[in-house]
Amino acid sequence: MVLRDMVRGKRYAGLWAASAVLIPVMTVAGCGDQGDPRPPVATHDGTAKPTPTPTPPGTVDAPVPPVPTSTDGTVKNDGEPKPHEVLVEVNVNGGLAGVSNQLIVHHDGSYTTRSGTKPPRTGRMTAAEVAELRAALEDPAFGKVPARPSGKPVADGFTYVISYDHRVVVAADGERPAALQRVFAALPDGGPPTSP
Repeated sequence: MVLRDMVRGKRYAGLWAASAVLIPVMTVAGCGDQGDPRPPVATHDGTAKPTPTPTPPGTVDAPVPPVPTSTDGTVKNDGEPKPHEVLVEVNVNGGLAGVSNQLIVHHDGSYTTRSGTKPPRTGRMTAAEVAELRAALEDPAFGKVPARPSGKPVADGFTYVISYDHRVVVAADGERPAALQRVFAALPDGGPPTSP
């Protein structure tokens, strides 16, 4: 009887030792988790890692192309813009009548002008006009136009918000650098929409 109790004690001790090893491994492997049904792979240090997912025959993992960036770290678009993507947007506010107008020009030269509550007007610039507008927007001098006006505002003057290529420039009457004036001159309908 003593021998049988000793054998039973060793058996239980063995079970306790085995459970002490298995429980952490099963916990690491996500036992009871309804996720990956494949058994974990034991590593040389006793931890468990998920079984690698096999690649189906005939498939090749395509490398992910790097995102093109410019020298300042911003993402750049090497592809040609789509015709209906916005080239430039100009919003005009203020003036004696208190206007709130908008002009959107697309890469294909189509544009829409909205003035207050009036129905929007549409039109299309010629290829030469679009080229002139692009040249004005891409001019390095326009890139140096301050993002905000620094002078004293003109009473009853207009405020212009120009959005181009992820850049926003806010300008006001009384402060129009030559590069900004060149962009305004290249806009359709004679410039920013200021009519009520």
